[in-house]
Amino acid sequence: MNSKVGLAFMAAVAAVALVAPSRTQGGMDMTKIEKKTCLAPDGVTIVYSAAGAGGPALLFIHGGLAERSFWEAQLQAFAGSHRTIALDLPGHGESGADRKKWGLPEFGADVKAVVEAENLNKVVLIGNSLGGPVAIEAALLLPGKSVGVIGVDTFQRIGYKITAEEVRQRAEAFRDDYSGSVKQMVRSLFHQDADPALMADAEGRMSHTPPEVAYEMFMSMAGYDLGASAGRLSVPLRAINGDLYPTDVQEVRGIKADFEVVVLPHIGHYPMLECPVEFNRRLAEVVSGLSKPAS
Repeated sequence: MNSKVGLAFMAAVAAVALVAPSRTQGGMDMTKIEKKTCLAPDGVTIVYSAAGAGGPALLFIHGGLAERSFWEAQLQAFAGSHRTIALDLPGHGESGADRKKWGLPEFGADVKAVVEAENLNKVVLIGNSLGGPVAIEAALLLPGKSVGVIGVDTFQRIGYKITAEEVRQRAEAFRDDYSGSVKQMVRSLFHQDADPALMADAEGRMSHTPPEVAYEMFMSMAGYDLGASAGRLSVPLRAINGDLYPTDVQEVRGIKADFEVVVLPHIGHYPMLECPVEFNRRLAEVVSGLSKPAS
């Protein structure tokens, strides 16, 4: 596997807390965001934030070691026209971690549980990093409900399997030195001239994931075949990526023909944090395109 793509994927597989009362900014009421819970298929408690109304619903899935607060700006921006939801995957944020089996299919089933708890009929699944493959797994479990999958700095390549040795090395590094591994990973996911405060904020939010969760999550990725899952996808696949890691459009389309990508210049792994206004504009365009009836 290309080393940079492998690092990005491993980082992937590697929300300021949102509360119910509305908040104010500049004297104006902001969107009311509810904190809600549901149960995963294995009984783990899933905590998620929900706001707004309108379809299709937008469900945001964070990356590995992150949590739902990474999507706060998107919940605020899109709740005026869409039902917007962001969840903490098990082991992350406020969701439970008492899980025996970890993996992307299990995370996909967690997303399905939130969709069903919210009684969503049409939903666009939006995933950053690890959240992209999770969105694909969820879409496969939601035929007739998923309108499309939008990856956020993910799907640069999809035609590979991560090896057991790569997984083991990364998992052991996070188990043995979690804080140091998070720091190293975060630095690799931003351009060198990125805002140090933004990088520190991302690192701080990611530092709360238990090391044992990181270890189990990484170990579960051995042999995962993203291309096989993407090839089974019956809805469009889209991406909004930074340019830190190049997107191989030809490779992706060789597996999933209905693929389009927007590349944001000089942006790293978390465009929703680095350039939220531009990212939201681009996301609105992609969602609009997915919402139009097929010709």
